[in-house]
Amino acid sequence: MAVFVQAITAGLLLSSPDRGALHSAGAYTVFIVTLLHLIVAILVWRPGGGSARPILYAAGFFGLVSAQVALGLAHVTTLHVPLGVLMFGMSVLQLVQIWTDRDGRPPRH
Repeated sequence: MAVFVQAITAGLLLSSPDRGALHSAGAYTVFIVTLLHLIVAILVWRPGGGSARPILYAAGFFGLVSAQVALGLAHVTTLHVPLGVLMFGMSVLQLVQIWTDRDGRPPRH
């Protein structure tokens, strides 16, 4: 959800530069949420001894978010905007993966 809100605030920022505070606040929110996601992935994996794959995904996304924040602070929009689009797409794919089981069917409740 935080990544989706960032897309909205990015559009607002591109249409009106005085809305940068919203996009900046959203960036730090995404950073904190992604860091918490990584911590939770590690804590859940540790006691159960399951696959470490969720940790790799969380760490990779945290790396992308860190790069995104650095590029935004440096005002490197030629890389910042496409990376944001990539992260949005990755988030949508992850959401679809969560909502479907291995057979591609929605989960039964």
